[in-house]
Amino acid sequence: MLSRAAENLYWMTRYLERAENTARLINAVTLMSLDMPGDIRFGWDSLIRVAGLDHEFFEHYEEANEASVMRFLIRDEKNPSSILNCITQARENTRTFREVLPWECWEWVNELYLFARQGLIGDLTRRRRYDVLQAVIRRGQSIAGLLAGTMSRDVAFQFLTLGRHLERADMTSRILDVSCAVFPPSAEPATTQYSDLAWMSILKALSAYQTYRRYVSVHADGAKVIEFLLKNREFPRTIAYCLREVLEVLRQLPRPEPIPAKVQETLALVEHADSDILAQDGLHAYTDQIQMGLAEINNALRKHYFNRTNGTKKPRIAV
Repeated sequence: MLSRAAENLYWMTRYLERAENTARLINAVTLMSLDMPGDIRFGWDSLIRVAGLDHEFFEHYEEANEASVMRFLIRDEKNPSSILNCITQARENTRTFREVLPWECWEWVNELYLFARQGLIGDLTRRRRYDVLQAVIRRGQSIAGLLAGTMSRDVAFQFLTLGRHLERADMTSRILDVSCAVFPPSAEPATTQYSDLAWMSILKALSAYQTYRRYVSVHADGAKVIEFLLKNREFPRTIAYCLREVLEVLRQLPRPEPIPAKVQETLALVEHADSDILAQDGLHAYTDQIQMGLAEINNALRKHYFNRTNGTKKPRIAV
């Protein structure tokens, strides 16, 4: 496969996964906002830092309030990683390499684009915003299911899988980190009494709440949620699961060295994490380390397979 084709397929699923998981990130915040008492202040500027877009945001906005942050993350053309821009980029990559993909894929991605263009424009109340973003998530899941159920497990599929799982690991770390926007390390005890609601919202945003209750606990304890979303080997949205999937794909690609070693380094960082300590303090700094490790893996893939040592930088939420 030509490196250009491999890169476009890789970024097609990265863009789709980023759009879906940015919607999940926003819905986690929306659930918290709906569940929390009115006197709890949400740190919208912290949310922008969690998304890794604070520099880009403050170039165009003076204040990080709910309206400006939601506009920036959902549909702002000046944000290359907004949901609408990511879907647009995924659509372009799909159109360019339609012959490699199932014929329904173009129709479904185009339908997602048309829905997003209509649904994400205009005033979005919290409830309507949540419903529209849930519809974006469902359509993204349908496309992922189509690819998984109809494509041969050839090189094209492997690069689609690489993009999906690297982006998913990155965005899971950011959704996990969104708790810092509600409960900073200096939070008062009166504020932290609502932490169970925040962790429950994070689990629900990742469609992980039922699985967590079945296998971990009926209570959304911070340390247990962090442990689950970092290390669980069976649930497909945990960081450890995604990294193991990346390793499995690399074993099937020609000459993957030295990329697996970089993946193993980030996986070791995940497996050796002390969730009890992270639940008390340091989660934001720790997720930054994971995101830097994922960025190094992406750079290694770019240099090794895409031959882009000095190419145009792809817009992304990660570092």
